[in-house]
Amino acid sequence: MEKNRYVEKIRRFNRYYANVLGKIDQEIYNKPFPLTEARVITEINYRNGCTATEVREHLGIDRGYMSRIVQKFEEEKIIFKRQASDDKRQYLLHLTNYGQEIFNDLVENANREVGKMIQDIPNPNLTKLVSSMETIETIFTKEYPSSSEVSIRTFQSGDVGFIAHLHGTLYENTYKFGKMFEYYVMKGLTEFMINKDGGELWIAEVDGKIVGSIAITRSDDNVAQLRWFILDENYHGVGIGKKLMEVAIDFCKKHGYTHVFLWTVSILVTARYLYQKYNFKLTEEKQNYEWTGSKLVEERWDLDLSDKANNIKSVSNNIFEKEFK
Repeated sequence: MEKNRYVEKIRRFNRYYANVLGKIDQEIYNKPFPLTEARVITEINYRNGCTATEVREHLGIDRGYMSRIVQKFEEEKIIFKRQASDDKRQYLLHLTNYGQEIFNDLVENANREVGKMIQDIPNPNLTKLVSSMETIETIFTKEYPSSSEVSIRTFQSGDVGFIAHLHGTLYENTYKFGKMFEYYVMKGLTEFMINKDGGELWIAEVDGKIVGSIAITRSDDNVAQLRWFILDENYHGVGIGKKLMEVAIDFCKKHGYTHVFLWTVSILVTARYLYQKYNFKLTEEKQNYEWTGSKLVEERWDLDLSDKANNIKSVSNNIFEKEFK
């Protein structure tokens, strides 16, 4: 009987959220691709070199309908097939250049319509909204079971170029940052490679696949900068970002840094939530027109690691415990 109460609440939320998504889908799709076709294009983009069966099973599409979609996309030069090297009976699906343009348009349309939906929501509520979504995803996801091996390691030869690539593709596809941003990332990584004294770069892997990174660089004897914190969007909500943050902050403490700062942009809501969680404070804002051609707000966040700050925090915790426990 106790479970019935939760069932009704979940069903009520599902009805409400289905209406929200329906309104978004009506704006985004049917221009000229209906929802299912748009989802297939998106899956082929992210699973570059996948089979039609993999896409069909992941999206729950009827076999005959999937076959018709693939045939249509081939005829319209949206995708092309390539025979698998390890199994000549299998054909792998890839987007053509035209298909990539269509995917980019879908992303742009989706970002614009979701942006309209959230434009009047205050930032604190947006942070709560995204956090709640990530919680739902974490609880229900079946893609990353506990048996998946997540590891954090220091960088090796070949990693730095991949991290620049990950920044370039993710920020272009999701936020339309453009080529100058990738140059900015690559320039900083190159300088780090020349002189990494007082710093380190860590790589996050899931079952041997690189999915993210984080770095600490030396600003002066007491101050460090947190840089190149990125995580493949397909791996959000499973705790990898927290592991990267903890590795970086522990490194700073062990190396005697008393202060850490970072630069981000205001549109990265999930990252900002994580910085707040680890007690970073927003200290500075400035405008940036270089990366997207429109105004971005760059933000500086600071974290005090000094003994004084830790003592104040400890005293505050003791007061809280005495008052409320």
